[in-house]
Amino acid sequence: MDEKVHFGGVGVEIEGPGIVHNQPFDMPNLPKPLTLEEKKYLLSVERGDTATVRKCIKRAYRNQHIDINCADPLGRSALTLAIEGENLEMTELLIVMGVEPKDALLQAINSEFVEAVELLLEYEEIVHKDGEPYSWEKVDKNTSMFTKDITPLILAAHKNNYEILKILLDRGATLPMPHDVRCGCDVCLRETEEDSLRHSMSRVNEYRALASPSLIALSSNDPILTAFQLSWELRNLAFTEPECRNEYMELRKQCQQFAVDLLQQSRSTQELLTVLNHDPESPYEEGEPMKLTRLELAIDYKQKRFVAHSNIQQLLAAMWYDGLPGFRRKPLLEKMIDLSKIILIFPYYCFLYMISGTSDSGKIIRKPFVKFVVHASSYLSFLFVLLLVSQRADVILLEKLGWTDTHLTGQQRGLAPSLLEYLVLIYVAGYIWEETCEVWKDGLYRYLKDMWNFIDFTRNLLYVLVFMLRAMAYYQQTAEIEDNPTMKMLGKEHWNAFDPQLIAEGLFAGANVFSALKLVHLFSINPHLGPLQISLGRMIIDIVKFFFIYTLVLFAFACGLNQLLWYFTDLERKDCYSTTSGEGMVFPSEEPNWVEHDSSCAKWRSFNNLFESSQSLFWASFGSTGTDAFELKGIKSYTRFWGLLMFGSYSVINVIVLLNLLIAMMTNSYAMIEVCIVLLNLLIAMMSNSYAMIEEHSDTEWKFARTKLWLSYFDDSPTLPPPFNIFPTTKMFLKLFGLRKIDKMRKDSLKRKQRQEKERDYRYAAVMRALVWRYICLQHRQGDSNPVTEDDVNEIKGEITSMRYELMNVLDKNGMDTSSADKKEKTVIGKKNQVWERRLMKNFQLTPVVTAEDEVELVRNVESVENEDPLDRFRRVAKLAVLNSSALRWGQIIRSVCKESQIGRCNNRESFKKQQNLERAMREAKRKLMNASPDRSNEIRNVSPMPVTEQSSLVKLIGEFTDEMKKESDNERYLTVKSAKSMRPTPRELDEGRIPSINVSQATPVSTLRKPSPPPAPLKPQQDCGPRIFKKKAPSPTGVMQLTARDLLAKQIDSREDSNQGPAVYELGENRNNDVIPSSSSQDYLLDTRSGEDMNAPL
Repeated sequence: MDEKVHFGGVGVEIEGPGIVHNQPFDMPNLPKPLTLEEKKYLLSVERGDTATVRKCIKRAYRNQHIDINCADPLGRSALTLAIEGENLEMTELLIVMGVEPKDALLQAINSEFVEAVELLLEYEEIVHKDGEPYSWEKVDKNTSMFTKDITPLILAAHKNNYEILKILLDRGATLPMPHDVRCGCDVCLRETEEDSLRHSMSRVNEYRALASPSLIALSSNDPILTAFQLSWELRNLAFTEPECRNEYMELRKQCQQFAVDLLQQSRSTQELLTVLNHDPESPYEEGEPMKLTRLELAIDYKQKRFVAHSNIQQLLAAMWYDGLPGFRRKPLLEKMIDLSKIILIFPYYCFLYMISGTSDSGKIIRKPFVKFVVHASSYLSFLFVLLLVSQRADVILLEKLGWTDTHLTGQQRGLAPSLLEYLVLIYVAGYIWEETCEVWKDGLYRYLKDMWNFIDFTRNLLYVLVFMLRAMAYYQQTAEIEDNPTMKMLGKEHWNAFDPQLIAEGLFAGANVFSALKLVHLFSINPHLGPLQISLGRMIIDIVKFFFIYTLVLFAFACGLNQLLWYFTDLERKDCYSTTSGEGMVFPSEEPNWVEHDSSCAKWRSFNNLFESSQSLFWASFGSTGTDAFELKGIKSYTRFWGLLMFGSYSVINVIVLLNLLIAMMTNSYAMIEVCIVLLNLLIAMMSNSYAMIEEHSDTEWKFARTKLWLSYFDDSPTLPPPFNIFPTTKMFLKLFGLRKIDKMRKDSLKRKQRQEKERDYRYAAVMRALVWRYICLQHRQGDSNPVTEDDVNEIKGEITSMRYELMNVLDKNGMDTSSADKKEKTVIGKKNQVWERRLMKNFQLTPVVTAEDEVELVRNVESVENEDPLDRFRRVAKLAVLNSSALRWGQIIRSVCKESQIGRCNNRESFKKQQNLERAMREAKRKLMNASPDRSNEIRNVSPMPVTEQSSLVKLIGEFTDEMKKESDNERYLTVKSAKSMRPTPRELDEGRIPSINVSQATPVSTLRKPSPPPAPLKPQQDCGPRIFKKKAPSPTGVMQLTARDLLAKQIDSREDSNQGPAVYELGENRNNDVIPSSSSQDYLLDTRSGEDMNAPL
């Protein structure tokens, strides 16, 4: 069936075999092409020209000629550009002037612009209403820089910015806790059905936020425990969701490193002991035996770098060699002598502890190192006893001494266990009791987590089965001998194949293997043999994986060969179990006839059944099975050819592919598949390259394994080794009889212990607070010591550019000519900003190729321009008619707002004042823009004057808007001066001091003098020098200089010859009688020196 694709206004419907989807989507709302005025507006924002930006926004409110929320081709609005440039003054101006923030808060957090974050948080709290989405949630999801699940707190945690996180947490911002990966609630099911990818990535983002070290340090009372638990949870997630395994493992390493960094800040042994021995259920008290609960927890959570830290290893080493002062500094020979003494007389230490365990001499065995040596010596003695049993040393010794009964020399059945076997039974009973105590103390779950316990359990189980079978065999054989005394001399070659004693001997051999392998566990304490032991563990895991694949291949070929050759191997079997009489007659036999049919007896087992076929192929890997196994009785050439072909295919796969695959697994390099073909090379690669895999982290791995072994002798494990642990001690009796007294003392001291627990909790909280504080200070110092980056240089360039515009502003306001500076446009910008400006001016757009349907959509959705020319309108309508197509606009889908607060609310007086100042500034700006008179000018100066501010402050912004409101109200009361021709005095009048007065009543308001026509050219002054500025002795209240009429006219005459001078800026503040005229605090007047007319134009 052919698939049909239908395009509709709601979504895309795909019909096919078993496929029906109707998923709505939105057409991306990409940035529109910018006009020239909008480009100038964005360039002014990027360069920090606050005066021009202010004027652009004013004209935008009046004439609607630009969109103040426009964005460049990369989707960056004016507010985003100001945040990226870290221009707080520009950011405040844009927010107050009514520019939509959109995702500016997230952009500020991403840029780590703390001041802008505080400003935007106050703005959001002002404008946000309950039940409505926040500003960043209203952005189109297709063009947004962040996904919908990103909140300010999550993004701040991703950036690991301590300051921003603290601001958000102090405001009460909340972080959505991720659900369990196996959660089956309605929310998880709905999100999974709607978009499983978004649901999975949302969980990754949430855990990336939770794994932030700064967030853990700020929000957790026990950061080390939180890092452990989160690290373990991330490890489980990595195995549960293998698609995001790399992300989760990176976050796990981040949590592990955070715990190590906190541990690094410990400065004394007391702090380290407080951290490692902390247990909320049973707190550690100074002077008590160390439990190292937190260290055991680190081992359980696989915190290898934490455990292998130098601080912990130094403390453990001091505890390990406790009771042996100076042992580590002794020469090797003296160390060997001391160890030999303990090994040889370890039974003496055991008996001494059994008799007087509470005495000083009896407590020597409780020292960790001495306890380890004693236990190791006991295990070596157990292995020595097993060696004697396997070599029948008791029988050989009795024979040499002549104590053997000749009557019992040939006895094979009904023998009782020997003395050595009874000694082995005692040892095994001690090991079983030791494992039972460990399970009782640690619990079954923790017991099974240690892989060496499986070896111990298997060894003990095999020995128990051996003793049970030996007892069964003894009673069975004794009964047989009573019935038939000759049975005791019956050789093993005549026994039943499944005789209990034969089975017991097989299990005993296997148990001996496991007993010898346990000795490898003791090697982990040695720095040279420890990495080998770890390498062996890694190889076992890889070998198990390899043999799983190998077994599948083996089983497949075994099935094929058994089906092909079973009939011919059955003929060989019948020939083997047959006897030929003297007359040539063949008779069946119950026993194989190796004398007459040795070849048939050797071949028939090869492929007679599935089990024998599997064995033959397995041993064929080692060369024990060859092509002669296919020379069967009655086989045909075609059948033999297929058998040899299958056997050869198996050999090729076995030798060239599977074995080299295992080599690649060991070396992590599949390039060696064509190198090693032989099994010997496989073994060499396994032993060498597996060790090379862990060589990079060999120190950490070895210290982690050694610490686990050390801790097993630090805790309250049984002091006496097997078999001494099964015998009662005096300490056991003392503890048994003194139990009630101890309980009574505990009840009497309950209040005292509660007080001590509170003190210990307080001590731990103090230590953790100190560690966190040191960690945060270290991170800040490292951040401050980072080298200068390109962003730092660009920030300085931006500040220089902003200062240049402000300086030009001040000069222009005080009468200086800045036209030449405006034309040069010298701006200090970086390379990235140059590229951005070039793309902006050349209409660079990140949009796909426009198709016919898209072009129709664009033409249809063009809104009617207010002053659109008839020709432009005709072209638009004609283009739409030619295209002759229709489509619907795509709608934008906005997710509903989260129920919990994402930014919180201000909860201190200072933040509340800042919020009130921002709200007042926004209100004043809106009122000024709405009440301002229409501007008839069609051009905007590159630099516009504005009051000089020493620092960016919302209070000063409010004052600026108030002053500008005064300007417009005073503008109608202040008038311009008459024509300069009627006012210009003669030289005689100047000498006589007669100055014509200025008729203020004939002046014209400033707002009526702003015309579209360009101003007249300035008159060439009479002097080459610049205009002289006369300041009044008493400063004006506004801080702007004021000139009298006398000074004003004298200035005009002095500057007649300077024809290149532009208009000078003055403020008319006095009349001819030197009476001060009330003037606006920020109103400026332009006086043309050629015509003498006041061109009053507010800048």
